[in-house]
Amino acid sequence: MFLTTPLDTVVVVFSVGNDRGCGECAAVVLNSKLLRSVMRFNEKEMVHLSRQPSEMVAELGMRGPKKGDVVKRRLVKLVVNFLFYFKTDEEEPIGALLLEQCRVEKEDNLTFTIAFLEDAERKYLFVCDSEEQCGKWIDSIIRASYEFMRRNLIFYRTEIHRLTGKDPLEQYGISDEARFQVTNGLQHTPRDASSM
Repeated sequence: MFLTTPLDTVVVVFSVGNDRGCGECAAVVLNSKLLRSVMRFNEKEMVHLSRQPSEMVAELGMRGPKKGDVVKRRLVKLVVNFLFYFKTDEEEPIGALLLEQCRVEKEDNLTFTIAFLEDAERKYLFVCDSEEQCGKWIDSIIRASYEFMRRNLIFYRTEIHRLTGKDPLEQYGISDEARFQVTNGLQHTPRDASSM
């Protein structure tokens, strides 16, 4: 399976399984600045995740980011913050996009693109059957990212604190965690739409 991450231009997947044949893999990711990062994933778990109930699923036209790629019909499935894509006649995904640090843009009434912020020139193009379907996909993908959910949490936490004078997360023991704090005193609005 091919896994696309926010930093990628090249992903090399290799097995680091043990003698029992576990399907754990590691992906070495090289970005345009030749930085290396390693993202570990278990291929069996990714396949299992791809079979979970989805936010959205449909057959769409899809074109990859490489020059010369053509639009092909793919079954596209949004599960949590992964966009899995399948050949229309197969059960296992042929790839997945991790929907973090990316931008979703509407190209025209029927098409949208996904580009990772680290390499905005590499775009994945998706062709929908209707304008309504295109809008639903764009909204769902934007809302799928962890960063979008985090911004919403920060926004609503700040609003509740402003209105009540109490931190709504204190009762859960996470009031001091930095990942849920507003940075630089700026408040984010929950509709910071197209980038995640």
